[in-house]
Amino acid sequence: MKYLDEFRNPEIGRRLLDEIRATVTRPWSIMEVCGGQTHTIIRHGIDQLLPTEVELIHGPGCPVCVTPLEVIDKALAIAARPGVIFCSFGDMLRVPGTDRDLFRVRSEGGDVRVVYSPLDALTIARDNPDREVVFFGIGFETTAPPNAMTVYQAKRLGIRNFSLLVSHVRVPPAIEAIMNSPDCRVQGFLAAGHVCSVMGVEEYPELAERHRVPIVVTGFEPLDILEGIRRTIHQLERGEHTVDNAYARAVREQGNPAAKTMLADVFEVTDRAWRGIGVIPDSGWRLSSRYRDYDAEYRFEVTGIDTLEPAECRSGEVLQGLLKPNECEAFGTTCTPRNPLGATMVSSEGACAAYYLYRRLDAADAASREATPVG
Repeated sequence: MKYLDEFRNPEIGRRLLDEIRATVTRPWSIMEVCGGQTHTIIRHGIDQLLPTEVELIHGPGCPVCVTPLEVIDKALAIAARPGVIFCSFGDMLRVPGTDRDLFRVRSEGGDVRVVYSPLDALTIARDNPDREVVFFGIGFETTAPPNAMTVYQAKRLGIRNFSLLVSHVRVPPAIEAIMNSPDCRVQGFLAAGHVCSVMGVEEYPELAERHRVPIVVTGFEPLDILEGIRRTIHQLERGEHTVDNAYARAVREQGNPAAKTMLADVFEVTDRAWRGIGVIPDSGWRLSSRYRDYDAEYRFEVTGIDTLEPAECRSGEVLQGLLKPNECEAFGTTCTPRNPLGATMVSSEGACAAYYLYRRLDAADAASREATPVG
């Protein structure tokens, strides 16, 4: 397969579905840990096409969604300061903090700018030497290398008015936390292909062996997802629990050595809070001591921030795979993309946003039918 359309070939999809149906003999629950995969699944109705024995559980795979409320509030506090240019990718501007978002800060006079690369923020810092420029560095292992490179370049070029507000998280410790949860129902994982393209698969075999769960590295197109599910079901039915790379066109076992070297130089592993989940040991990165001067938290001393999650928002349960988005009482009513209660509704990779975008009318029709008396 060389072209995008081939990864959406309906005939191949039917054959994969037929093989899954022919293989499965009992109920299985599989979690995808990638917001992009979640959107592919919901957009193409893959979960509805699968046999009823196969349940897909949406995990904490959206980087915007897992950014903790405390970090959002720190970003808002920094962005509101005079003399600061606060730069971010666009998907962070509508993520709600305790009482406002970055759009509100901008409407109140804060200099908040959307950029398409952290290097754009570095250019802004170079062009505005009398201003402090901060880039909001969030995400999994995929976005961490370019952010690390930007800090490296800032130090190399002697650009002192640039800093990074860091909220990077790592996938393997999250899988560990999910499996250690007493409420865990997950029996297999679809691992995010883009994460593994950077980090490789070296951290996964120990997880698969210790928790006796198959982990299949999977891409993002419909046939990628179906092939990942097919391979996972085969392992589950055979009682196997190995790491299987179903995304070999992009993922090598060792990952990207240059990116990993940059990460090891600029960042160091730390405990990190995940929104709606809590602190997961060794699940994130912070700037290492060599680059501490470029850490916005230290530079602006944003401390003493009290956070308050909306009581009616159940995004934490959604992120843990304990609740489907349309099972939340606020879904589509008091919580919509225009007025979100949590990040899972506003992020382009959030599970709630996917359900709202692709299934809102289905859910409304079902509710209407339940409320209408028969006869």
